[in-house]
Amino acid sequence: MTRETLVAVAPLWLEARALRRALPGVRIERAGMGPKRAQATALRLASEPAPRALAVAGVCGALDPRLVPGDVVVASELRGNGAPVALESAKPLARALEALGIQVHVGPIVSLATLAEGKNRAALAAGGALAADMESAWLAPLAARSAFAVLRVVSDGPGHELYRPSIVVNGIRALRALRAAAPALITWSQSPEETH
Repeated sequence: MTRETLVAVAPLWLEARALRRALPGVRIERAGMGPKRAQATALRLASEPAPRALAVAGVCGALDPRLVPGDVVVASELRGNGAPVALESAKPLARALEALGIQVHVGPIVSLATLAEGKNRAALAAGGALAADMESAWLAPLAARSAFAVLRVVSDGPGHELYRPSIVVNGIRALRALRAAAPALITWSQSPEETH
């Protein structure tokens, strides 16, 4: 059996749909939203042959007030499920995104059991995290088996809260940016020096 080059994990079906359009031929796994579903996906994937590279890709909530919907964030570190996990993939993936002409923000992403809102965002940002999601840290144990990267696109944030009518426009903007950024995952996964 040939080892897969890249598997991309998307929490939500809309994210998976955006990735399928951008990554023809790449296996896209839908994890579902939140820690429990992410952990179940991690266990299932850990029971299969490991791909050469595995990426988590989807939308996120900004913590840094300078980030706006559509901004691309690459995790240099994952927080939220035990000790922080440093990701060596951040710089190579950022270079692949920049080669596509995409501006990228590199920094810590914190994974939460609930959505980040209001004052909670400010407290997390004070700790240096750029963005929040609800899955990546629970998928991070897969990094022990494959090169591992996290690519997220901002859909909401300070001044762009999730529960406002603007989320429809902002969500569409984020999914379009995700689709545009996704091909960088192929570049990253196919370069041996880039993934290790």
